[in-house]
Amino acid sequence: MGPVPTSRTHLAMTTPVALTIAGSDSSGGAGIQADLKTFAAFGVYGASVITALTAQNTTGVSGIHQVPAEFVTAQIDAVFADVAVGAVKIGMVAQLATIDAIAAGVSRWSPQHIVLDPVMVATSGDRLLAAEAVEALRTKLIPRASLITPNLPEAAALLDAPVATNEADVERQGRRLLALGCQMVLIKGGHGQGSESIDYLIDAERTIALAAPRIATENTHGTGCSLSSAIAAGLAKGHEMETAVRNAKAWISAAIAAADHFSVGHGHGPIHHFHKFY
Repeated sequence: MGPVPTSRTHLAMTTPVALTIAGSDSSGGAGIQADLKTFAAFGVYGASVITALTAQNTTGVSGIHQVPAEFVTAQIDAVFADVAVGAVKIGMVAQLATIDAIAAGVSRWSPQHIVLDPVMVATSGDRLLAAEAVEALRTKLIPRASLITPNLPEAAALLDAPVATNEADVERQGRRLLALGCQMVLIKGGHGQGSESIDYLIDAERTIALAAPRIATENTHGTGCSLSSAIAAGLAKGHEMETAVRNAKAWISAAIAAADHFSVGHGHGPIHHFHKFY
């Protein structure tokens, strides 16, 4: 048996890497922190580009400090110049200049997979995206995405439409979102009603309903961030989109179910990213 190669080139070829471009959550449950925990839970190396610092905890957001757009650009270029990124997750983009910087960065480096989570409002109800940036999100980032992952209110806000209340409305909104230029849409049903939480994966040919039991818990902080990151992790490992989405859905359901094992904060506590381990 010959020696095992240990060069950096060999390691780079065998280590799946995902990059999160998002905001920091000082309480650790959402944003960059949730994304990196998710990547680790899936056995994927995580890199990060921070778009904003938030002062927040499980009860709300008390402050947002924007990272200058030129420094967002510097972070993007530093990562891509050195690391073989398999997939990118984009979360909180905060402001117009940041959207421009991210759009230019992904155009420059052309990652194979981009999962865009159009974060507009935190679990606590605090607004995380400037109103004037919504149109730029529609026109500059959504057309570059392999997948966008809006929840029901976000899908409605992107389309200036009422929140969908039935499967036909969800599918209609999904088709309208596809028309903005993304390859696939996952509309998340966590804000819906009923005993099941149904997410709808929609592409040009079909709609796939992905159902899971609705779990009664207040501890859902970071759910959307973590689901989109779980999908990006699967794509970084070479999975097809449907497989990555199905695996992510199963994992997030288990993470929500285990969330009450934690006692963190006094509001919407975090999900349990490492439920498989402890």
